[in-house]
Amino acid sequence: MPIETLSLVPKSEVALSAKDFKSDQEVRWCPGCGDYAILAAVQGFMPELGLAKENIVFVSGIGCSSRFPYYMNTYGMHSIHGRAPAIATGLASSRRDLSVWVVTGDGDALSIGGNHLIHALRRNVNLKILLFNNRIYGLTKGQYSPTSEVGKITKSTPMGSLDTPFNPVSLALGAGASFVARTVDSDRRHLTSVLRQAAEHPGTALVEIYQNCNIFNDGAFEALKDRQQAEEAVIRLEHGQPIRFGADRAKGVVRDPRTGDLEVVAVTPENEAQILVHDAHSTSPTTAFALSRLAGPTGHGEAGLHHTPIGVFHDVERPAYDALMADQLDTAVEQNGKGDLALLLAGNDTWTVEDSS
Repeated sequence: MPIETLSLVPKSEVALSAKDFKSDQEVRWCPGCGDYAILAAVQGFMPELGLAKENIVFVSGIGCSSRFPYYMNTYGMHSIHGRAPAIATGLASSRRDLSVWVVTGDGDALSIGGNHLIHALRRNVNLKILLFNNRIYGLTKGQYSPTSEVGKITKSTPMGSLDTPFNPVSLALGAGASFVARTVDSDRRHLTSVLRQAAEHPGTALVEIYQNCNIFNDGAFEALKDRQQAEEAVIRLEHGQPIRFGADRAKGVVRDPRTGDLEVVAVTPENEAQILVHDAHSTSPTTAFALSRLAGPTGHGEAGLHHTPIGVFHDVERPAYDALMADQLDTAVEQNGKGDLALLLAGNDTWTVEDSS
């Protein structure tokens, strides 16, 4: 069923399948890379949009993930390092008949591209940003990235990283993003569900995807993928449902009345009523931010994955930048008539300098 919120983008006249979104280019990632799983999920999901391929655009920056546009049978642009959100902002603002997607990595988005990312989020441009997070620089062969854990041994940090890592979900919420989610490359069902909700959102949607780099950071998210470990580590967020997890859902998340922080507890008859009910649509991002910190660094050299929430943290509606800009342009035309570029360039704030010699 086509997603109705993309009403300005022309619908496809024929039914499409995942095969229609596969380009003729050889997919060139390392065997076993998590990018393959994400690509397959996106190609499988695209037909749900009900859009013509020529009305979909993928814009990427630099990095392993940024080869993505080559493999999608849509329009696309492999742009420059960190600038994909800026380029996509211009495209989405000027061509509202397009569905614009950004593919980026933790290094591309959060290092050289950090400034562009936060401004796209605060502006609420109608973009869908897929941030592949493997906690390493893969394309340049294994240096530490802005999301690598403290103490991480890499080629560029042989004695261990000293940097406190970014938490992409926390960063997005702090920047005022209207939609923020997290998922995992190997969980096809969950990944597709999150993509579907992001596509339905009118405005900027940021989806962090934990993605395994099996060459330079293999097993970074094993605690979330191993069936036995994941049962105790993964907290699946569902709007309107109590935040419970673990074997027999025996653990839950409550708010400490003294500090306001969130903490994980064993659920008992005495505290069951205190278990938080997830509200992704709360206008305040406070609780969503607190949830994002549950999986924060837990110590020197530790990845901090125990108690990792996945799902949609925050999903609120506010005016999209491109719609507001279009309204301003329409108003200007109504008030002043058709624009005159020559008049604009030589208007009242210009002077003619005469030669008095």
